[in-house]
Amino acid sequence: MSPTIHPLVRRATGLVVALAAVAALSACTEPEAAAPARAAAAPAEVGFVTLHPQKVTLHSDMAGRVVAFRTAEIRPQVGGIVVERVFEPGSAVKAGDILFRLDPKPFQAQLASAQATLAKAQAALPSVQAKAERYANLSASTVVSQQDREDAQSLYLQTKADIAVAQAAVETAQIELGYSEIRAPIDGIIGTTNVDAGTLLTAGQSDALATIRQLDPVYVDLTESSGNLIRHRAALETGAFHSAFGDKSSPPQIRLSLPDGTPYPETGKLEARERFVSETTSSFTVRAQFANPDAMLLPGQYVRASLDVGIDDKGFLVPQRAVSRNNKGQPTASFLTADDKVETRVLQISTDIGANWVVTSGVADGDRLVVDGLQKLQPGKTVSPVEVTLDADGVAHPVDGAPTANDGRVAQGAAAGAKSED
Repeated sequence: MSPTIHPLVRRATGLVVALAAVAALSACTEPEAAAPARAAAAPAEVGFVTLHPQKVTLHSDMAGRVVAFRTAEIRPQVGGIVVERVFEPGSAVKAGDILFRLDPKPFQAQLASAQATLAKAQAALPSVQAKAERYANLSASTVVSQQDREDAQSLYLQTKADIAVAQAAVETAQIELGYSEIRAPIDGIIGTTNVDAGTLLTAGQSDALATIRQLDPVYVDLTESSGNLIRHRAALETGAFHSAFGDKSSPPQIRLSLPDGTPYPETGKLEARERFVSETTSSFTVRAQFANPDAMLLPGQYVRASLDVGIDDKGFLVPQRAVSRNNKGQPTASFLTADDKVETRVLQISTDIGANWVVTSGVADGDRLVVDGLQKLQPGKTVSPVEVTLDADGVAHPVDGAPTANDGRVAQGAAAGAKSED
C-alpha cells in the first residue's frame, strides 16, 4: 500500500517544477531576444559618393530635320520636245552638266531669222546715213526743202533703231537656243524624273522635271522651346555658367545623334537663329551646318542635337536621387561628417543636367554625399559608410566590389527562400 502524499506537498512540488520550466525557457530565449537588440544598436550602412568640382557644360537638347544645303528644281525656260535625257536618276551632277536636250530646230530657225533681219537693217544704214548727211550739207540752199531734210534724218535714226532691235532679237534667239539644252544650276545629287524623250515641255511649267540637292555640307533646322530659352538664360544670369557664345574664335559646337541613337562623327556650327517665337508652337528655330562627306545625313531625316549653351569650369553635379525637399520646399541632401555622422544641408540648385542637379551653394570639394540607404538615415546618428559609384541607371555599386546594404538584404532573402525550399 503506497503512502498518502499530503495535498500541500503535491502543490509545492508542482510549483517547483513550474518555476524550473520557466527558468529553462527564459534561458533558451534570452540569446534570441538579445540578437535584435544588438542588431538595432549596430550603425546603419549607407552608400556615399565624394564630390569634386568638375567642368560642367550646360546643354540644350533639341530635335530637328536635315535640310539640303542647296536645292534646285529644274524647269524648262523654253517650250519644246525632249529628244534626250542625259543624266541617270540618283547620280551626282556638276553645275553646267547637260540634263535634257530639246529639239533645237525651231530655235535655230528663229536665230537665222533674227540674223537675217539684222543683216537687212545693217545693209540699209549706209544709204540712209549718206542721204541724211547730204541733205544736211544743203541746208543753206533752197534746193532741198526743210521737210526733206527732216525726213532723211528721221529715216537714218529709224534705221539705227532697227539695227538695235535686230541685234537684241539675235541675242534672244541665241539664248533660247542655249535653253534648248537644260543644264544643272548647282552641284549635287539629282533625283528621279518622269520626263524622257518625246515629252512636250512648256516654258516655266509648274511641274519640276527633276530636283538637285547639294548634300555636302547640309543644314539641320532644330526646334527649341521658348521655355528652355528662358531657363538657360536664367542659368547664365546667375553667374553659375559663362556663355559658350562669348568667344568668337571658339564658337559653340553642336553634336548630332542619328535616329537610332548613333552619334554623328562630325560636329556642326551655328549658322543662324530665328529672332521670333512661333505663335502656334511657342518655339523658335536654330539652323546649324554640318559637313556630310559620306552622305549619312539625308534631307528630311529626323535627328537630335545637343548645343553647348554655357560652361562652368568648377561646377558640382549632385545626383537627383540624393536630393529631396524639406517642408519649406528647399532642396536638401544628407552628408557625412568627419566622424561618420549624418548632417542635412540646404542646397542652391541652378539647373538639371541629365540625372544630376547643378549645385551652386551648399557643397564643397571632398564632401561625402549619401546616395544609398537614405531611408535609414537620422540626422546626427552615426552610420557605417561605404563608398559607391552610380551607373547610368542610377544604381549604386560599391567601389571595392563589396555588397551594399540593399544588396545584402536581397542576398539574405534569397538564402532564406532556398532554406525554406529545402
